[in-house]
Amino acid sequence: MLVSKRSHPDSVLKGSTSTTTGVATTIDLYLISEEDAHYEQEILRDPYSSLKPWLRYLEYKAKTGGIHEQVFVFERACKALPRSYKLWKMYLDLRVKHVSSLNPARFQAEYNKVNDCFERSLILLNKMPRIWTDYLSFLLKQCIVTKTRRTFDRALRALPLTQHSRIWALYLPFANSASGETAVRIWKRYMQVHPEDAEEFIELLTEMGKYEEAAQKWIEVLDNPKFRSKAGKSHFQMWSELCDLLVSHAREIKGIDVEKIVRSGIGKFSDQRGKLWTSLGTYWITKGDFERARDAFEEGVTTVMTVRDFTQIFDSYTEFEESVIGTLMEAAAARQEKGIVSEDADFDLDIRLMRFEQLMDRRPFLVNDVLLRQNPNNVIEWEKRVALWGDNKQQIVQTYTDAVAAVNPKKAVGQFHSLWAGYAKFYEKHGDIRQARMIMEKAVRVPFKSVQELAEMWVEWAELELRNDNFDEAVKIMAKATQSPKRSTVDYFDETLTPQQRVHKSWKLWSFYVDLVESVSTLEETKKVYERIFELRIATPQTVVNYATLLEENKYFEESFKVYERGLDLFTYPVAFELWNLYLTKAVNRQIDIERLRDLFEQAVENCPPKFAQVLYLMYGNLEEERGLARHAMRIYERATRAVADEDRFEMFDFYITKSASNFGLTSTRPIYERAIEALPDSEAKEMCLKFAEMERRLGEIDRARAIYGHASQFCDPRISPQFWTKWEAFEIQHGNEDTFKEMLRIKRSVQAQYNTDVNFIASQALARGQAKAGGGGGGGGAGSGSDEEVGSERGDAMAALEREVRAPAGFVAAKDGGGIKGSIRNVAATASAEVNPDAIDLDMDG
Repeated sequence: MLVSKRSHPDSVLKGSTSTTTGVATTIDLYLISEEDAHYEQEILRDPYSSLKPWLRYLEYKAKTGGIHEQVFVFERACKALPRSYKLWKMYLDLRVKHVSSLNPARFQAEYNKVNDCFERSLILLNKMPRIWTDYLSFLLKQCIVTKTRRTFDRALRALPLTQHSRIWALYLPFANSASGETAVRIWKRYMQVHPEDAEEFIELLTEMGKYEEAAQKWIEVLDNPKFRSKAGKSHFQMWSELCDLLVSHAREIKGIDVEKIVRSGIGKFSDQRGKLWTSLGTYWITKGDFERARDAFEEGVTTVMTVRDFTQIFDSYTEFEESVIGTLMEAAAARQEKGIVSEDADFDLDIRLMRFEQLMDRRPFLVNDVLLRQNPNNVIEWEKRVALWGDNKQQIVQTYTDAVAAVNPKKAVGQFHSLWAGYAKFYEKHGDIRQARMIMEKAVRVPFKSVQELAEMWVEWAELELRNDNFDEAVKIMAKATQSPKRSTVDYFDETLTPQQRVHKSWKLWSFYVDLVESVSTLEETKKVYERIFELRIATPQTVVNYATLLEENKYFEESFKVYERGLDLFTYPVAFELWNLYLTKAVNRQIDIERLRDLFEQAVENCPPKFAQVLYLMYGNLEEERGLARHAMRIYERATRAVADEDRFEMFDFYITKSASNFGLTSTRPIYERAIEALPDSEAKEMCLKFAEMERRLGEIDRARAIYGHASQFCDPRISPQFWTKWEAFEIQHGNEDTFKEMLRIKRSVQAQYNTDVNFIASQALARGQAKAGGGGGGGGAGSGSDEEVGSERGDAMAALEREVRAPAGFVAAKDGGGIKGSIRNVAATASAEVNPDAIDLDMDG
């Protein structure tokens, strides 16, 4: 029989079992109870090959036994089955859990026991990464740096390369916490396998103050074109971090050529030159070499290509100079307090103050240099540079010389000719006319971008001579500028030809030439110039007018008329209208033969567009009224009513009627009114009808006036044109009787019914009513509003109204019957005897 168990924790936790065949010694028997007999017997049957009996035994002990009994069983099991990963893993987890709550410093012995267990497990399980990671994690809780490092190294040597990532995940945090040379060496080993994590290594080196090593690592990274930042940094961002590291720790980094690196970045990153030049200057300031810092700033402000970069460098430059001057002034003040005199120090301060003032004075020139480096063809900036020099003649001449040499005429931004003109004017201003002429002579040979610029250059040359009272020379210059073959076939707009080949067709050049010749030469010379302009076919309407006016002023009237006719051959409408207007006005004022004037007017109106016809016909009619026959004038006005544009036709008919009435009396206007009403659209015909009716009323032709009102009523909806019906009502009240008034009301209802049955009109009215209800909440409308019942009743009465229209008096004839205004008036004339006495009017509206 087995004895009851006793506790011997030290011997158990040390793992001091002495089982060889599965049978416990006397000491071990104290840890085996009577309840364990079943499991012990099961193990004795096959203690070295079967894992299940041990697992069942361990499961039972985990529920009933203490830590010592579990360790006792685990030790026996691991010794019986030393290659079982499962047993070792369970055993090690148990031992680690048991000491996890203990302080590793105070209970170092207990931790060492667990470390021994791990070491024993790794004898045969050294290829198991989980055992290594658990062991390493356990060691990291203890403050044993050397043992932990060596264990990490053993793990890396024992495990295959594919499993190293699990070890490095623990090794790198350990290295960072260990710091010092240990961390650097560990990270260097890691970099051999994982160079993509170089940024973290550089960050570690920087934190440890190993700035030169960090810079070297940055250089390696940047030299590797395959490197991709895990933080998503661009190549410039990484390069910028290297630059900042080199600049901020310039005194600590000695084995690297910083200037060479920064200059390579200036050449590579053109959009960041301002920052890089500033960094280079700051580097030399940090090193204490102020002269080299000043050289870097100077080179920067004189080589950058953008104003942004220039501003960045110049601000740093001025800040540097101010700080140096401030330091020297403080030192001078301190020496003054102590009574120490140092001429060298004061001289150095004066030199630096002078340099600073000169730097501030140079700023506009430096900015101008930047803009000219951006685009040397910028004429505006060259002109600004000339202005910056003020009265410095030597520099102004040098600037003009550099400008005309640097600017490409085809790519010039601005007016390149103004630069040449300013160059010549500079010499002219200082009295050197000969040099100014030489410059002008060179300028007119420059292949300008456009003919316009070359023409401006010739004009400037001529004006130079005029300012110096050399009129003949100015004429010779313009004659040379406009020199061309007798029959020129050159196209002014042909860009394949040089401006010099096309300039003789420049209107600006000829315009200035002709004005110059007209001012300083004879009429014959001026006429030759004008004739040459016409031969080259470059005359403008203004040329025609100017030439004709010149001849007229010199009493060459017939020749001036010929010039107008030549202009009319060159130009079409609308330009021809203005020329005809001037030509005819001059001809009429000249009082030439009437037949010739009639021929001119007939030519003018022959192909005249309707838009311009009104003025010409009015001039023609006025001529006949003043020098011809009135009936000829009336025929011209009648032709005008057919020839003018639609928008001018009503006005033309009105004018025609007025002239006819003044020349032949009111009765002569009746056929004109009738034709106007037939020719004009409804809206204008209505107005013409009202005027016609008013004329008949003044003549006492009441029935004819009433018939005209009746005819006009067909295009006057009472709800849209209430003014018409108001005038007819007033007319009937004044001149009609009860019957005529009722007839007027009947016609009004008939017209309203007619418009109510029109589909388009109904749709528009319905839409208007819908909008009125939506906008005004269903309020009452104007003349055209009404309820649906009212509209329906009006539609229902439409047929009755049409039947009543058949029985209408002969005084009204609808346009649809084909009678028109003439038929209406003829019917009135036929029934004039049936007129009711107007004195018997009874305005009983209820009847």
